[in-house]
Amino acid sequence: MTSLNCSATTPYRFLIHAGILVFLMCSLTGYAQQALPQQKADSYYYAQSYPLAIDGYTELLKDASLPSDTKKDVLFNLANAYRQVGDFVKAETKFREFLEMGEPMEKHALAYLHYAQTLGNNGKIQQAQEMFERYEAIKKPLSYSGISPNLSAAGAGKEKVTYRIENLEINSSNAEFSPAYFRDGLVYVAGKGSSSVSSPDKGYLDLYYVPERNSLITTGIIGADGKQLAGTNSSQTRTGTANVANRRLGRDASTAPTANDSRTVGYAPFSFSEGLGLTSSKAAKSTAPEGFSKELNTKYHEGPVTFSADGSTIYFTRNNFNEGKSQKSSDNVNKLKLYSAVLQDGGWTNVQELPFNSDEYSTGHPALSRDGRSLYFVSDRPGGLGGTDVYVARQENGSWSQPVNLGAPVNTKGDEMFPFIDESGNLYFASNGQANGLGGLDIYFTQLPLKSTTEVTHLDSPINSKADDFGLITDGRRSMGFLSSNRRNGDDDIFRFVRESALSGCRNLTLRVFEEGNYASLDSVEVTIKARGEGRDEQKLFTNSDGVVALCLEAENDFLFELAKDGYVSGTLGFSTTGLTDDKPTQMGASLLKFIIEEADSLPSRMSSGAEDTWESDAMLSVSTLRGTVTGEPGKSPIEGVKLILKNECDGSIKQTVTGPNGRFEFALKEGCGYTLVASKPSYGTNTNAITKIPAKSTPKLVSANLQMLKAGDLVLLDNILYDTGKWDIRKDAARELDKMVTTMRKYPSLKIEIGSHTDSQGNDKFNQYLSERRAKAALNYLASKGISRNRMTARGYGEEQLLNQCKDGVLCTEEEHQRNRRTEFKVISIR
Repeated sequence: MTSLNCSATTPYRFLIHAGILVFLMCSLTGYAQQALPQQKADSYYYAQSYPLAIDGYTELLKDASLPSDTKKDVLFNLANAYRQVGDFVKAETKFREFLEMGEPMEKHALAYLHYAQTLGNNGKIQQAQEMFERYEAIKKPLSYSGISPNLSAAGAGKEKVTYRIENLEINSSNAEFSPAYFRDGLVYVAGKGSSSVSSPDKGYLDLYYVPERNSLITTGIIGADGKQLAGTNSSQTRTGTANVANRRLGRDASTAPTANDSRTVGYAPFSFSEGLGLTSSKAAKSTAPEGFSKELNTKYHEGPVTFSADGSTIYFTRNNFNEGKSQKSSDNVNKLKLYSAVLQDGGWTNVQELPFNSDEYSTGHPALSRDGRSLYFVSDRPGGLGGTDVYVARQENGSWSQPVNLGAPVNTKGDEMFPFIDESGNLYFASNGQANGLGGLDIYFTQLPLKSTTEVTHLDSPINSKADDFGLITDGRRSMGFLSSNRRNGDDDIFRFVRESALSGCRNLTLRVFEEGNYASLDSVEVTIKARGEGRDEQKLFTNSDGVVALCLEAENDFLFELAKDGYVSGTLGFSTTGLTDDKPTQMGASLLKFIIEEADSLPSRMSSGAEDTWESDAMLSVSTLRGTVTGEPGKSPIEGVKLILKNECDGSIKQTVTGPNGRFEFALKEGCGYTLVASKPSYGTNTNAITKIPAKSTPKLVSANLQMLKAGDLVLLDNILYDTGKWDIRKDAARELDKMVTTMRKYPSLKIEIGSHTDSQGNDKFNQYLSERRAKAALNYLASKGISRNRMTARGYGEEQLLNQCKDGVLCTEEEHQRNRRTEFKVISIR
């Protein structure tokens, strides 16, 4: 077991004493340094240090006296290690050697599946299919599918939860730690300037801010042993075969009221009942750290911090210093205290000391619940169980109650610190007194409210390591977040983590794809799986000869499946594991329509008098006709090269045509039948529309179906997004406009958008920026309240930085000219 060699007088990791943060420097004798060769290799394997595990297992296999059962374990792990680093040729060889030793035991039940995946990667499709079939025959129940771990987990929760740990470019030779979410960015604690904070006499700590946390650049993948994984460096970082160097996860974030509160003019509203297309996002803002607040940063220590859900209130740790005065305890020590401040006119004001502070002991590390009614914090006040304990105070009638010690099993005789409450009300904290620790401070999790049956869970490596790990923040599903650790070079850094497996088991789903009409199984259908969540890459796999693909999907998540096969109309369908409480397998079917092409040339006269730009008159129609023009934004100009497919819902027959320079199309219709019209073009969103049936035995009718499609770079402007002066609440009239966007988001399950709010130049620019951010966020929250996934939306406030005319500060403009700049836009980030 891990041996921690620390003197009894060694100061704890962040001992709240003398009002400073003191670093723990202890020697750790690792398990892998003392154990037998197989245990050493196993320790590397389960810590995901696969290159080191490969070296260890290879050495073991040189021993001819290795027992058979041991050799099987070694071969199985070695084959998987090669698979994880992307060396599928060697993985195939080792899986074959393993299976030649006999049928796998239950603990190796996934051998056929992993072997099949490896064969597939090596292009041996027939052999891979045979292995899949053998796996299908032995598995019970239906399990892992071949999706990489970021969408699934083997063994329905029996295997450890896996994470990817990413070192970030913001880290320096200083200490950076204890991040907190604020708007779209991170606020964290770091040493001032270039000074080190590794000991009390080397500088104080300030608060720093990165405005766009999802644009933080990754410089390497870090293993649980604190070392950069083999094959990764600042210019080329690899995990498996995916290059993640300089990786960005995506795009993410007063004064008197101004006139930025009225409807937009000058643009016609876009009809969201039509199709949306593809557009690119604006270049990301700088991720360079900046001082968070001149009002809060002082000559003493500041941080850690926590914010109210709307970002308008901060609770922060600082030395006993306020309004230019400092106080000391009776033993002449400047203790830590908790303070609050509110955001007004773009700055933090009204700094107040919280009522449960004391000059005689320290109070810090705040964590606010989502509803703002419970404040968790750390203190070494008298009556605790150990050095520092976690306490909670409640909001009662506008004031804070007396703090209550959380007691066991959270608090121990050691030190508990750095609490965090996620959006689901769960508690994370760091401790050096809990069981199962790997060394120093480790991160633990428990569910709130605390009960007599409450258990504390130690998070698996590589979240925890033999070094100090603390200050974790994450979402309610622990799909992605940030943590602090000194695992790399002994100084504190901030790391991003992305969960790559199920958190608590998985949901087994069998998807069968068949041909519409005759239900014949379709093999080799490409199934693209997309999961909701930051940092999730899409995965592709193929149906077998029975048209089946077996999936093991992460619990409490939403998925989109895109189905494609040559000669068939592509399709999409969704599946959600959210709210599913049983563990029973689910079966789902999907059909693809085969092209039965009849070119759309059966109309007796498509244009009158041969004129290209003139439709024949309605009176000349001999059959009912569908007719329209495909246009795009901006300017409603015709789009050439759009493929239109018209499906007859009566007999399943298909007609197709392609638009010319005038963007027009025309089809003959049969009375008494409904139709589905699909318009598509690369870089545009696919537009699907239902065509109402024409009554049988009626006179020839003309059906108009003008379509609008968007391409990369287009913006959609919504009219009537109105707000009350100086506010950002969604009014009823604005809600009606946003409901159009809800309809569109539901129509296009893969659509991702940026919601941008703009003001004019009147009034204070900082307030305009703040106001636009809150309004964009409010629009996002409204769409989310209608069931649209937040992962599909980004809110962006532009303030007055993107004026559409000359009406900048100091320029006289009419009210109509200012109104043109006050607008809400939707930018299409991606769609298929």
